[in-house]
Amino acid sequence: MRFSIWPSYERPWDEVLERARFVHDNRWHALWYADHFMPQTDDDVASAEPALECWTVLAGVATAVPTIRLTSMVSPVTIHHPVVLAKRAVTVDHLSAGRAVLGIGAGWQVNEHRAYGFELPAPGERVTRFAEAIEVIHRLFNEPRVTFEGSRYQLHDAPFEPKPVQSPLPILVGTGSPRMMRLTARWADEWNTWGDPMLVAERTAAFGIACSSVERDPATVRRSTQALVFITDSDAAKSAVSQFAPPGRSIVGSPAELIDIVGKYHDLGVDELAIPDFTLGASRAERSDAFARFHAEIASAFA
Repeated sequence: MRFSIWPSYERPWDEVLERARFVHDNRWHALWYADHFMPQTDDDVASAEPALECWTVLAGVATAVPTIRLTSMVSPVTIHHPVVLAKRAVTVDHLSAGRAVLGIGAGWQVNEHRAYGFELPAPGERVTRFAEAIEVIHRLFNEPRVTFEGSRYQLHDAPFEPKPVQSPLPILVGTGSPRMMRLTARWADEWNTWGDPMLVAERTAAFGIACSSVERDPATVRRSTQALVFITDSDAAKSAVSQFAPPGRSIVGSPAELIDIVGKYHDLGVDELAIPDFTLGASRAERSDAFARFHAEIASAFA
């Protein structure tokens, strides 16, 4: 089992860099960074909270921190043209000597689309656009020239150089819906889904069906997941946290209980567990201490 860190895009650059160095120093796997232009709000009103741009951050980390993987979570094709997105990912792959992971999605966050004027079609149309975009990106990574005639994107004998350092540069898709799972099974190298082990188990079964539908061996698709983490030190604290922790998206318990939970992910075939910092403290010092504790008391059991 590999562990990664997902800092909120509200964190300042020096804290993001500190987290990346923690990943490197402790031999964790990757830094994940969300590709959004503002935080989500409950009422879909535009947020004025800060948000650094994903691919610029990943490029900065690529040049400052060696060895760790660099993952976009996930770049929406409603905002990024697939050719531009592919070029960004390949550039980071070259800056990092082959450590980029291109996470892509169909787009969903209402407030950023509304505030900046990005089109956010109905879900079915979004998936249709995504289907074209992921095929375009896959072909640009792997073919000398690409001609593509879609309803959204048209390429005409288009070159794409340089190619990625990696072969392949992993394409990751985060999804739980059947149609998106089928597209993931057809084109992607990695499948990601939120959830505790019970939810991941349900979605893993559904992903197996999607792989069968496109004749893809599910063992050839890497798996990653993430959940909100709450480390508790008593039954009373666990009970209190469980009252507000989002069900299905959270893992709650003592270090021993969390070791057991992480083991269940491993048994499900999950290769990588990312730890968001969203629930690990209100201050930078608290978040640093929480990651140090998770490493010492939980992740170390899987070294």
